[in-house]
Amino acid sequence: MDQNEIPLLDAMYKAKEKGIIPFDVPGHKKSNNIKELVEFIGERALSFDFNSFKDIDSLSHPEGAIKKSQELMADAFGSDHAYFIVNGTSQAIEVMILSVCKPKDKIILPRNIHKSIINSLILCNAIPVYIQPEIDDEYNFATGIGVEKTIKTIKENPDAKAIFLINPTYYGMCSELEEISEFAHQYGLAVLVDEAHGAHFKFHPSLPNSAMECGADMAAVSVHKTGGSLTQSSVLLLNTRTIPKDVVEKTLSLLTTTSPSYLLMTSLDIARKNLAINGEEQLGRVLEWVRQAKNDINKIGGYSAYGRELIGKPGIYDIDEFKLGIRVSDLGITGFEIYDKLFNEYNIQFELADTHNILAVTGIGDNEENIHKLVSALKDIKEKLPKKEEIDIEKIPFKNPKVVITPREAFYSNKKFIPIENSVGKIIGESVMIYPPGIPILVPGEEITQDIVKYVQFLKNKHAKLSDMTDKKLENFLTVIRRKK
Repeated sequence: MDQNEIPLLDAMYKAKEKGIIPFDVPGHKKSNNIKELVEFIGERALSFDFNSFKDIDSLSHPEGAIKKSQELMADAFGSDHAYFIVNGTSQAIEVMILSVCKPKDKIILPRNIHKSIINSLILCNAIPVYIQPEIDDEYNFATGIGVEKTIKTIKENPDAKAIFLINPTYYGMCSELEEISEFAHQYGLAVLVDEAHGAHFKFHPSLPNSAMECGADMAAVSVHKTGGSLTQSSVLLLNTRTIPKDVVEKTLSLLTTTSPSYLLMTSLDIARKNLAINGEEQLGRVLEWVRQAKNDINKIGGYSAYGRELIGKPGIYDIDEFKLGIRVSDLGITGFEIYDKLFNEYNIQFELADTHNILAVTGIGDNEENIHKLVSALKDIKEKLPKKEEIDIEKIPFKNPKVVITPREAFYSNKKFIPIENSVGKIIGESVMIYPPGIPILVPGEEITQDIVKYVQFLKNKHAKLSDMTDKKLENFLTVIRRKK
């Protein structure tokens, strides 16, 4: 297909030129009646904020510009089909899991999953079978899942319907996806991939292989994260050798809005064209800047910015160099504290922080000047820090908690608050996680352990922000009331 084409963008321009008089939604009617909205977004953006009509096609039943744009997206990413997603990759993940899992079906998952997977399990009542990811003790984070451990889990659960993988993890680590996919297919498992942070993989030869290249059946891709589209716009990719197209489309119709944003969808069309035509050149330029930044940061002292030297360590088959991850704990300070300093004192927003590290996400739109400012800020922070003191940092309790009941059963159970210090042995009734990245410390239905209590209390003392918990002060856990036998 001709990747220079931008069918939806062309249709939007033609629709605007017609000067259609709107007696449909949205209610702003592209007018000046709402002054603040015009000043905020601008007349031009409002003039393109269309509702669905025949000239610009319908996402629910695409037959024209959207259909052609989705076909171009599939061609660019190397899949049989592609679907525009306007509610973020979380929605695409829910579609993937609900397309293959019925109530009480098993799905094999790495433990370091995103919160949207937990939400999917609540929706369909599937049973999670967790694989413990490998741990890098040097940086104190989870990496990928090992092939041997994964094969063992598949063999122990031959009735599982699917395996869910991450390519890459939030920290940029890639498992040996192709070998795992091949083995999973031998056992009849559907291979689903969270590729939220891998939209750029297909478009530069120095980057890891994409999920579609590795034989996945479906992948959820956040084009907005690294590919250049507007926030909240993503795509769902499908290869149909295992999962029927009509099943996916029926599931998609359950979760997709009937009022999709044409601004978001058109940004996907534009981003796809740019990635396909200019991606290798633009990504290559940013890649050089990021590699240089990592070298410069490591020369400052006290920091450790990781790169391809980690490949070959447990769970790290490949690495996304667009993730600028930096260990800061050797400075005698946590990642949370550096994260706040960068924002409050240098006006620099990082993607996430943990006890040991900070992480910047770079993408196709980055520029050399801003990357230089980041390096300079880190150098300045180092120079202003007081003399290094040893700090007591709790390590993440990576051991999987026991799954006592399914997430859905826990979600709908009667629950009560229990002081965190008295909660060991109880069943958690809510998700406990730091967001970003939205990786669970506890999933509804799991047993609370002493290690988890100790870690959460440590996070409270470090003023970390835990999401989804009802008690934001971190004094109580919402726990399931056990039924009497």
